[in-house]
Amino acid sequence: MSYRILLLGAPGAGKGTQSEKLAAEYELDHVTTGDALRANADMETEYGTPRSFMEAGELVPDPVVNEIVKTALSNADGFVLDGYPRTLSQAEYLSEVTDLDAVVLLDVDDAVLLDRLTGRRVCDDCGANYHVEFQPPETPGVCDDCGGELIQREDDTKETARERLEVFVENTEPVVTHFRDAGDLIEVDGEGTPEDVFERIRDAVEA
Repeated sequence: MSYRILLLGAPGAGKGTQSEKLAAEYELDHVTTGDALRANADMETEYGTPRSFMEAGELVPDPVVNEIVKTALSNADGFVLDGYPRTLSQAEYLSEVTDLDAVVLLDVDDAVLLDRLTGRRVCDDCGANYHVEFQPPETPGVCDDCGGELIQREDDTKETARERLEVFVENTEPVVTHFRDAGDLIEVDGEGTPEDVFERIRDAVEA
């Protein structure tokens, strides 16, 4: 079956990992806002192209993001959507342009989210992701894939991570409420191994 799944969750909740697993399990397109914007950077909208905003270092306005996501979803037989919607207006727009089979919220305690975020390390050369506790490299500080140096990104420090979680709650709580009120929201325990979490999501989606 070709599902249309929206995955919601705070930074560090594991949306990227679980989206990839869902896409592979059900042969779905994995649609992220960033990928959709890059793939359609020169698409003309009445507000200009995404590239014009990205090259100017500006946030791409909601109406442009909406158009891009709508195009990406319309070209997919089935999809798992990750990283959108981020605001209530985007959520309302999404509900207008597509019928979702499942809206899954990954529920993870803030203390666990902070551990996940601050423990992440990224290869400075190839961009591979690791975690000092959950997915460590074979040699500390060295990428398994290319031998590059593993660094902590600026937005993975404890102070920045706390700020990201606060922004998520402020912006995304209305999104969660929107889908909960519509009766579409499925809350899934996002703590545990990626395999355990995936089994919970799969059971929820198929139910």
